[in-house]
Amino acid sequence: MKRIDQSAARVKLMALLLAMSGFVSAEVVQNQVIPVTSSQSLYSMIPIGGKVAARKSVMLSAQLPGRIVSIYGQEGDFFEKGSILLALDESELRARRREAESQWHSANAALSNAMVQRNQVLASPGSSLDTPGGMGVPGLFDQMFTKPMSGMFGKRDYDVERGARVYSSSTQVTQAAQALQQANAAIEQIDTRLRDSRSIAPFDGVIVEKHAEEGDTVQPGQPLLSFEDVSQLQITADIPVKLAHVLREGDELLAKIDVGDMLTGVVVDNIFPKADPAQHTVTVEFNLPETLQSATGTYAEVYLPDPDVNTDATVIVVPESVITTRGGLPVIFVVDETRTTELRLVRLGRKLDNGRQVVDYGLMQNDLVVDHPASWLLSGSQLGASSYSLKAVDDGVEAGQAK
Repeated sequence: MKRIDQSAARVKLMALLLAMSGFVSAEVVQNQVIPVTSSQSLYSMIPIGGKVAARKSVMLSAQLPGRIVSIYGQEGDFFEKGSILLALDESELRARRREAESQWHSANAALSNAMVQRNQVLASPGSSLDTPGGMGVPGLFDQMFTKPMSGMFGKRDYDVERGARVYSSSTQVTQAAQALQQANAAIEQIDTRLRDSRSIAPFDGVIVEKHAEEGDTVQPGQPLLSFEDVSQLQITADIPVKLAHVLREGDELLAKIDVGDMLTGVVVDNIFPKADPAQHTVTVEFNLPETLQSATGTYAEVYLPDPDVNTDATVIVVPESVITTRGGLPVIFVVDETRTTELRLVRLGRKLDNGRQVVDYGLMQNDLVVDHPASWLLSGSQLGASSYSLKAVDDGVEAGQAK
């Protein structure tokens, strides 16, 4: 008796160790009866080809001629908004800015001197008129004879001379101020060109393509980098006018990305107001789910309702877990009203997202099928009434647990 207890304990211990080590997986509920559902038929819809693109995408081009001295990343590198992506040689612009700063200081000094001269004329109107006109004997002659004699004969108008001096000093102030303004404008222009010598990230994103390399000499307008925000993707497609006129922003449709043949939902984001007169198409942008990851430029298809086909047509959709194989062929166990299983050979269609599968042939809507069928389940198995628990499910279809 003790040996039997020890053996049982060993078995329990072994089972516990296997469970802890991961060799025993979580129990899956087998032979659960579920209803077949339906969905709008993809075959009553028209696939329109397009491509995956980023919602935000820019082509950064050269704004001035120069040599590329630095590219701060490679394709796929992420940059935050405001980061420097590329820089041109700035040595010539820096030298020109120092020259412009020197001219600004000279113009500022000239303006200060002109303002002092004008203030002196306004404050002492007679001082400038009595100042000697020259040096040495000529100046002394002018001070002692010319000015007194001209005043004696009434040929000198002091008000006119004072007005001329005030006007001249004011003109000098204006000219000096304009020179200072020109120096300021020259510095601002150089600063603008210095900013243009760098390519700045306009938003958070990645470099998707480089069109130039370090050391290249570029000209204005030459492409440098392609920059995109790949966290927000969309499908861009040219839709025939016949199909596009029924679309509205916010409409939800199905699309297929050329990766794994998987379907996903898309939302109409933007419908261009102008049609292509040659192709008779309108460009439409469809937003993809934010969780979907795909490379920009990937081929994609958007499914649009065919106006010439009955839109009530549907397809049968089942979970992949109801499908098993017999002899290498896909089969599904169907349960009839007498709770008897029937093995049906099916033809599979498209694979949908979330583990769902389209069945083209072999099932009908509201059929009851066995989910996670056990390996020992056979066609003709009778489900016991005691273990077949009826309960309400989607659309009021009964389901239960197979014995």
